[in-house]
Amino acid sequence: MEGDWPDIARIDGYVRHNAPRLRAGEAFLRFPTWMWRNQEVLAFADWLRGHNAPLAEAARTAVRGLDVYSLGESIHAVIAYLENHDPAAAAEARRNYGSLMAWRGAPQHYGQAVEHGRMAGCEEDVVAQLGELLRKRIQLIADDGEAYFDAEQNARIVRAAESYYRAMYRGAVASWNLRDRHMFDTLQRLMAFRCDARAVVWAHNSHIGNASATAMGWRGEFNIGELVRAAYGDEAVLIGFGTDRGTVAAASDWGGDMKVMELRPARQHSWEEAFRHTGYARSLTDWRGSKRQALAEALSHPLLERAVGVVYRPQSELLSHYFEAVLADQFDAYVWFEETRAVTPLGHERPKGAPETWPFGL
Repeated sequence: MEGDWPDIARIDGYVRHNAPRLRAGEAFLRFPTWMWRNQEVLAFADWLRGHNAPLAEAARTAVRGLDVYSLGESIHAVIAYLENHDPAAAAEARRNYGSLMAWRGAPQHYGQAVEHGRMAGCEEDVVAQLGELLRKRIQLIADDGEAYFDAEQNARIVRAAESYYRAMYRGAVASWNLRDRHMFDTLQRLMAFRCDARAVVWAHNSHIGNASATAMGWRGEFNIGELVRAAYGDEAVLIGFGTDRGTVAAASDWGGDMKVMELRPARQHSWEEAFRHTGYARSLTDWRGSKRQALAEALSHPLLERAVGVVYRPQSELLSHYFEAVLADQFDAYVWFEETRAVTPLGHERPKGAPETWPFGL
């Protein structure tokens, strides 16, 4: 999922009936909290917990986070793991991460300070810490393979996050590509970790669709969808989602308050307008295979496409949310809802009947 590894690990522990992992604080507190703390994710987690219940532990579906933002939580997770398995190595980890500790709450300020020359970067220290974990891999895996995998991934996140928060000040393309490369690398490690693994990746269209078929790719950005297509070919299926109108839970600016906003009807000369004209309220369009070549050809020209994430600015929608895309090359299939509705955020109270191990920590 397009979420932070330590936070999604709380959901993973819940759905696989495992004990909760040690944490530095509450889960899903980083903006945008409503993307995960909502009734729809609650219903999915409850369903998956029930689905996994009768299965052997090795056969249960896991839920993993692919994102790169959890610098502070991942530092805590690495140190906590080593305290339980190698106390001397935990002391070394504290030293390696020491310069970053002060920036855990505002890592973007760390990136700004380094890129503007006000302080030296911590890249060598975080790479050294990952190297120490990898050097002891055989010994630590023998003790507890799942726990080691989690710690190694958190060490990789610290390395990637340190680079990401510096890249933010070099431009949008550099930081975007670093983030999606990390997502893809995480997916690759997950696929290798379990025998005969299959994965469903849940993220925004801008990550899932093949960026090379969109204005994103034409300006130098790539994404996890493009990397998966290159690595897995037709073994991967890229599925997009679209809508014409309805409501969306979003903020006007990054870090702002969530509002339920009216989604404007799709603009002319857009793929959303084209699907609205089909007359179907809901549909799944799949253009794979030689028998659907005519359909694929009809979708093989550039039109506008709307991207609404956690920020929505209807007053500047054309500039803020539309880009050109060739749908047939961006996706293999497209799920259409003519009218959509916003997710329902959870309040601060614990949901009625939720167990103490409930992953959101409400």
